[in-house]
Amino acid sequence: MSHRLVTDIPESTDASYGNEIVSYESPKPTAGIHRFVFVIFRQSVQQTIYAPGWRPNFNSRDFSALYSLGPPVAAVFFNCQRETGCGGRRYIR
Repeated sequence: MSHRLVTDIPESTDASYGNEIVSYESPKPTAGIHRFVFVIFRQSVQQTIYAPGWRPNFNSRDFSALYSLGPPVAAVFFNCQRETGCGGRRYIR
């Protein structure tokens, strides 16, 4: 799943100065533990990058190969899990 895609981020700034190709969508795990990875690639030149056709099953390796980005220069990951009992009715006795 692609949660966000930003290109052309100037090196001395942050993602807010880049070109947002796919807007941010927050994680929404339904059950079980879900792994999330944020990956940064270095662009050697500015180029036109198109939004993937769909978010599910986004493959960063294929994306990197398509635009000749090379390996990631940075990455961070986290796990999240929906808490048991969140949402729904609450009964007080």
